[in-house]
Amino acid sequence: MIDIVIVNYKSTDYLLKCLKSVYDSIKDIPVRVFVYDNDSKNGVDRITIAFPNVILIKNIFNMGFSKAANKGIKQGTAPYVLILNPDTIIKDGFFESTLQYIENNSDIGIVGPKILNTDGSLQGSARAFPKPWMAVFGRNSLLTKCFPNNLISRKSILSSGYDGETPMFADWLSGACMLIRRKAIDDVGLFDEQFFMYWEDVDLCKRMWDNGWKVAYFPKASIVHHVGGSSKKRPLRSIIEFHKSSYKIIRKYKITPFYITNSFIITCLSLRACIMILVNRMGLLSGKLFSFIKSNGNIIRDAINFK
Repeated sequence: MIDIVIVNYKSTDYLLKCLKSVYDSIKDIPVRVFVYDNDSKNGVDRITIAFPNVILIKNIFNMGFSKAANKGIKQGTAPYVLILNPDTIIKDGFFESTLQYIENNSDIGIVGPKILNTDGSLQGSARAFPKPWMAVFGRNSLLTKCFPNNLISRKSILSSGYDGETPMFADWLSGACMLIRRKAIDDVGLFDEQFFMYWEDVDLCKRMWDNGWKVAYFPKASIVHHVGGSSKKRPLRSIIEFHKSSYKIIRKYKITPFYITNSFIITCLSLRACIMILVNRMGLLSGKLFSFIKSNGNIIRDAINFK
């Protein structure tokens, strides 16, 4: 009934917990689970030892999310495809409720659940299509964290300020968890492989809407998403790939006004990437300093009090 496709990159510890939650939740719904591992080298064979029914394909290099996910989609034949991040936990009732909802609404191509952070807070997984000003008021931007109720973020993050129960249509949904109708995939095509990682979910949802398929946020089903299970392994690469994909989505859909030049877009994205890399490095250094002080507190106090 459902082909579950998970792309793994150095998140095997998370993935084992994810798979347990999947098998604990599917009950009598027939599924096949495909795991495409992008050369993790962190004991990925543990997956088949713990879950022998999982179809594990080990890529010899990191081909990115889109290419690996497409291979999994093409390998399956079920009428529905669940794209799932390895750093997620499926909550009880997810499969029954989402499957019933998409089967009862034949015009829906993609259904996405309510996504919760590790602490139980809501992730902004139902979104409006990107606009230029969202670069500074994105879901995880510093300005949004300082001013969480600003008008731009509220218009961008559709799941915020919402009743949290009623299904609604959204421009796009987080690729951390998408239940997709295979007929819709056959109609609009697979993930665009020019996106190595990031923004491929936006692109797929945009093509769904453009081809007459609806995209629905279904908060009656929920998952937990430990954000960055893979990207934290290589934060600099993730920042660079995010901004490369940002440029591609901007150019593909002409998101910026016609008078904004290509060189200006590249300059702004490069500057934003540099700032994020700097913030990441500063956070890493401050974290190491804090750990050093915490583990060597007695030595430091003795040195300060030495006479």
